[in-house]
Amino acid sequence: MALLARLVLLCALASTAAAAEPSPYAAVLVAGSDDLTVFDRAVSAMRGALLARDEAPADIHPFSALNLKIDGTRVPVARLKPILSTIAALRPAPGQACLVYITSHGAPGRGLFLAPREEFLTPAALDRALAKGCAAAPTIVIASGCYAGGFARAPMARPNRIILTAARADRPSFGCGADFDYTVYDKCLLWAFDRSGGWRALYDTVRACVAEAEKTLDFPASGPRASFGAAAGDLAIPAARP
Repeated sequence: MALLARLVLLCALASTAAAAEPSPYAAVLVAGSDDLTVFDRAVSAMRGALLARDEAPADIHPFSALNLKIDGTRVPVARLKPILSTIAALRPAPGQACLVYITSHGAPGRGLFLAPREEFLTPAALDRALAKGCAAAPTIVIASGCYAGGFARAPMARPNRIILTAARADRPSFGCGADFDYTVYDKCLLWAFDRSGGWRALYDTVRACVAEAEKTLDFPASGPRASFGAAAGDLAIPAARP
Protein backbone atom coordinates (compact mmCIF):
# COMPACT_ATOMS: atom_id res chain seq x y z
CA MET A 1 0.00 0.00 0.00
CA ALA A 2 2.87 2.36 0.81
CA LEU A 3 4.38 1.74 -2.65
CA LEU A 4 1.01 2.25 -4.33
CA ALA A 5 0.52 5.52 -2.45
CA ARG A 6 3.94 6.72 -3.57
CA LEU A 7 3.18 5.85 -7.21
CA VAL A 8 -0.14 7.69 -7.06
CA LEU A 9 1.61 10.72 -5.57
CA LEU A 10 4.31 10.68 -8.25
CA CYS A 11 1.68 10.47 -10.99
CA ALA A 12 -0.22 13.38 -9.47
CA LEU A 13 2.95 15.47 -9.24
CA ALA A 14 3.83 14.66 -12.85
CA SER A 15 0.33 15.64 -13.99
CA THR A 16 0.56 18.92 -12.08
CA ALA A 17 3.95 19.69 -13.63
CA ALA A 18 2.64 18.92 -17.11
CA ALA A 19 -0.39 21.12 -16.55
CA ALA A 20 1.89 23.96 -15.50
CA GLU A 21 3.75 23.91 -18.80
CA PRO A 22 2.84 27.04 -20.76
CA SER A 23 1.58 26.99 -24.32
CA PRO A 24 4.35 27.63 -26.86
CA TYR A 25 2.96 31.02 -27.88
CA ALA A 26 0.79 33.89 -26.77
CA ALA A 27 -0.56 34.62 -30.22
CA VAL A 28 -2.52 37.26 -32.12
CA LEU A 29 -3.67 36.28 -35.64
CA VAL A 30 -5.18 38.90 -37.94
CA ALA A 31 -6.95 38.58 -41.30
CA GLY A 32 -7.13 42.25 -42.23
CA SER A 33 -9.03 42.46 -45.52
CA ASP A 34 -12.66 41.65 -46.31
CA ASP A 35 -12.53 41.41 -50.09
CA LEU A 36 -11.16 37.86 -50.30
CA THR A 37 -11.32 34.68 -48.25
CA VAL A 38 -7.59 33.90 -48.61
CA PHE A 39 -6.76 35.88 -45.47
CA ASP A 40 -9.37 34.22 -43.24
CA ARG A 41 -8.27 30.81 -44.51
CA ALA A 42 -4.66 31.55 -43.57
CA VAL A 43 -5.57 32.68 -40.06
CA SER A 44 -7.74 29.61 -39.55
CA ALA A 45 -4.95 27.34 -40.80
CA MET A 46 -2.34 29.02 -38.59
CA ARG A 47 -4.62 28.63 -35.58
CA GLY A 48 -4.93 24.92 -36.37
CA ALA A 49 -1.15 24.60 -36.68
CA LEU A 50 -0.70 26.22 -33.26
CA LEU A 51 -3.34 24.02 -31.64
CA ALA A 52 -1.47 20.99 -32.97
CA ARG A 53 1.45 22.12 -30.82
CA ASP A 54 -0.44 21.88 -27.53
CA GLU A 55 -1.43 25.50 -27.74
CA ALA A 56 -4.24 26.48 -25.39
CA PRO A 57 -7.12 28.02 -27.38
CA ALA A 58 -7.31 30.85 -24.84
CA ASP A 59 -3.76 31.87 -25.76
CA ILE A 60 -4.71 32.42 -29.43
CA HIS A 61 -6.49 35.67 -30.26
CA PRO A 62 -7.84 35.72 -33.85
CA PHE A 63 -9.27 38.77 -35.63
CA SER A 64 -11.07 38.87 -38.97
CA ALA A 65 -12.29 41.58 -41.32
CA LEU A 66 -14.61 39.20 -43.16
CA ASN A 67 -16.67 36.51 -41.49
CA LEU A 68 -14.38 34.04 -39.77
CA LYS A 69 -16.16 31.83 -37.26
CA ILE A 70 -14.59 29.43 -34.80
CA ASP A 71 -16.84 26.80 -33.23
CA GLY A 72 -19.80 28.72 -34.61
CA THR A 73 -18.79 32.02 -32.99
CA ARG A 74 -17.74 35.06 -35.00
CA VAL A 75 -14.23 36.16 -34.06
CA PRO A 76 -13.56 39.82 -33.15
CA VAL A 77 -13.54 42.33 -35.98
CA ALA A 78 -10.09 43.34 -37.24
CA ARG A 79 -10.04 46.95 -36.07
CA LEU A 80 -6.81 48.71 -35.18
CA LYS A 81 -7.50 49.67 -31.57
CA PRO A 82 -8.66 46.22 -30.33
CA ILE A 83 -5.79 44.51 -32.14
CA LEU A 84 -3.17 46.80 -30.60
CA SER A 85 -4.83 46.54 -27.17
CA THR A 86 -4.78 42.75 -27.34
CA ILE A 87 -1.11 42.69 -28.31
CA ALA A 88 -0.27 45.17 -25.54
CA ALA A 89 -1.98 42.87 -23.02
CA LEU A 90 -0.41 39.56 -24.10
CA ARG A 91 1.95 39.16 -21.11
CA PRO A 92 3.50 35.80 -22.11
CA ALA A 93 4.21 33.37 -19.29
CA PRO A 94 7.77 32.25 -18.53
CA GLY A 95 8.79 29.94 -21.34
CA GLN A 96 6.24 31.38 -23.79
CA ALA A 97 7.01 33.44 -26.87
CA CYS A 98 4.79 36.07 -28.46
CA LEU A 99 3.59 35.43 -32.00
CA VAL A 100 1.82 38.01 -34.14
CA TYR A 101 0.69 36.98 -37.61
CA ILE A 102 -1.04 39.52 -39.85
CA THR A 103 -2.12 38.77 -43.40
CA SER A 104 -3.76 41.45 -45.55
CA HIS A 105 -3.17 43.92 -48.33
CA GLY A 106 -0.35 46.40 -47.84
CA ALA A 107 0.54 49.86 -49.13
CA PRO A 108 3.98 51.43 -49.58
CA GLY A 109 5.04 53.28 -46.44
CA ARG A 110 1.68 52.74 -44.71
CA GLY A 111 1.75 49.19 -43.38
CA LEU A 112 -0.98 46.53 -43.53
CA PHE A 113 -4.61 47.32 -44.27
CA LEU A 114 -7.47 46.73 -41.81
CA ALA A 115 -10.63 46.94 -43.87
CA PRO A 116 -13.42 47.41 -41.29
CA ARG A 117 -12.47 51.05 -40.66
CA GLU A 118 -10.00 51.52 -43.52
CA GLU A 119 -7.07 51.75 -41.12
CA PHE A 120 -3.43 50.76 -41.48
CA LEU A 121 -1.33 48.91 -38.94
CA THR A 122 2.07 50.60 -39.07
CA PRO A 123 5.43 49.25 -37.88
CA ALA A 124 5.67 52.04 -35.29
CA ALA A 125 2.27 51.26 -33.76
CA LEU A 126 2.99 47.53 -33.68
CA ASP A 127 6.37 48.17 -32.07
CA ARG A 128 4.78 50.15 -29.24
CA ALA A 129 2.16 47.46 -28.58
CA LEU A 130 4.77 44.69 -28.56
CA ALA A 131 6.99 46.65 -26.20
CA LYS A 132 4.10 46.76 -23.71
CA GLY A 133 2.71 43.28 -24.15
CA CYS A 134 5.82 41.20 -24.80
CA ALA A 135 8.66 43.37 -23.45
CA ALA A 136 11.87 41.30 -23.73
CA ALA A 137 10.13 37.94 -24.29
CA PRO A 138 11.03 36.11 -27.52
CA THR A 139 8.72 37.50 -30.19
CA ILE A 140 7.89 36.41 -33.73
CA VAL A 141 6.13 38.79 -36.11
CA ILE A 142 4.91 37.65 -39.53
CA ALA A 143 3.76 40.51 -41.75
CA SER A 144 2.20 38.98 -44.84
CA GLY A 145 1.24 41.58 -47.42
CA CYS A 146 2.49 43.74 -50.23
CA TYR A 147 5.27 46.20 -49.35
CA ALA A 148 5.59 44.71 -45.85
CA GLY A 149 9.39 44.90 -45.73
CA GLY A 150 9.26 48.01 -43.53
CA PHE A 151 8.24 45.79 -40.61
CA ALA A 152 11.71 44.17 -40.68
CA ARG A 153 13.46 47.50 -40.02
CA ALA A 154 13.74 49.85 -37.04
CA PRO A 155 11.82 50.45 -34.85
CA MET A 156 10.44 46.92 -35.18
CA ALA A 157 13.82 45.21 -35.41
CA ARG A 158 14.91 44.45 -31.82
CA PRO A 159 17.22 41.85 -30.23
CA ASN A 160 14.36 39.65 -28.93
CA ARG A 161 12.37 39.64 -32.18
CA ILE A 162 12.21 37.54 -35.31
CA ILE A 163 10.38 39.35 -38.09
CA LEU A 164 9.34 37.79 -41.39
CA THR A 165 7.74 39.75 -44.20
CA ALA A 166 6.15 38.61 -47.44
CA ALA A 167 7.90 41.19 -49.60
CA ARG A 168 10.43 43.98 -49.71
CA ALA A 169 9.25 47.43 -48.73
CA ASP A 170 9.13 48.43 -52.40
CA ARG A 171 7.56 45.30 -53.91
CA PRO A 172 4.15 43.62 -53.93
CA SER A 173 3.45 40.04 -52.98
CA PHE A 174 1.04 37.80 -54.85
CA GLY A 175 -1.88 35.42 -54.63
CA CYS A 176 -4.69 37.83 -53.78
CA GLY A 177 -7.29 36.37 -56.09
CA ALA A 178 -10.52 34.40 -55.95
CA ASP A 179 -8.79 31.42 -57.57
CA PHE A 180 -6.23 31.12 -54.74
CA ASP A 181 -6.76 29.26 -51.48
CA TYR A 182 -3.98 31.29 -49.83
CA THR A 183 -1.62 34.01 -50.94
CA VAL A 184 1.65 32.67 -52.34
CA TYR A 185 3.54 33.67 -49.19
CA ASP A 186 0.95 32.31 -46.76
CA LYS A 187 0.78 28.98 -48.56
CA CYS A 188 4.56 28.62 -48.37
CA LEU A 189 4.61 29.76 -44.74
CA LEU A 190 1.97 27.26 -43.62
CA TRP A 191 3.69 24.46 -45.53
CA ALA A 192 7.07 25.30 -43.99
CA PHE A 193 5.71 25.71 -40.47
CA ASP A 194 5.08 21.96 -40.21
CA ARG A 195 8.44 21.08 -41.73
CA SER A 196 10.93 23.38 -39.99
CA GLY A 197 12.65 22.96 -36.65
CA GLY A 198 13.47 26.63 -36.27
CA TRP A 199 12.56 30.06 -37.60
CA ARG A 200 15.77 30.53 -39.60
CA ALA A 201 15.16 27.26 -41.41
CA LEU A 202 11.54 28.24 -41.97
CA TYR A 203 12.59 31.55 -43.53
CA ASP A 204 14.97 29.82 -45.93
CA THR A 205 12.28 27.30 -46.89
CA VAL A 206 9.62 29.97 -47.39
CA ARG A 207 11.90 32.16 -49.47
CA ALA A 208 12.76 29.26 -51.79
CA CYS A 209 9.11 28.20 -51.99
CA VAL A 210 7.95 31.72 -52.87
CA ALA A 211 10.64 32.11 -55.52
CA GLU A 212 9.67 28.82 -57.16
CA ALA A 213 5.95 29.69 -57.10
CA GLU A 214 6.57 33.13 -58.58
CA LYS A 215 8.67 31.61 -61.32
CA THR A 216 5.98 29.05 -62.12
CA LEU A 217 3.21 31.67 -62.13
CA ASP A 218 5.37 34.20 -64.02
CA PHE A 219 5.13 36.78 -61.22
CA PRO A 220 7.96 39.24 -60.53
CA ALA A 221 10.07 38.54 -57.44
CA SER A 222 8.54 39.84 -54.20
CA GLY A 223 11.73 39.44 -52.18
CA PRO A 224 10.59 38.24 -48.72
CA ARG A 225 12.59 39.84 -45.92
CA ALA A 226 13.54 38.89 -42.37
CA SER A 227 15.18 40.30 -39.26
CA PHE A 228 16.66 37.94 -36.66
CA GLY A 229 17.47 39.61 -33.37
CA ALA A 230 20.60 38.40 -31.58
CA ALA A 231 18.60 37.17 -28.58
CA ALA A 232 16.02 35.26 -30.63
CA GLY A 233 17.70 34.20 -33.84
CA ASP A 234 17.96 30.49 -32.95
CA LEU A 235 14.42 30.15 -31.57
CA ALA A 236 12.97 26.72 -32.28
CA ILE A 237 9.52 25.84 -33.61
CA PRO A 238 7.83 23.18 -31.44
CA ALA A 239 6.93 20.02 -33.32
CA ALA A 240 3.28 19.16 -33.87
CA ARG A 241 1.80 16.24 -31.98
CA PRO A 242 2.18 12.91 -33.79
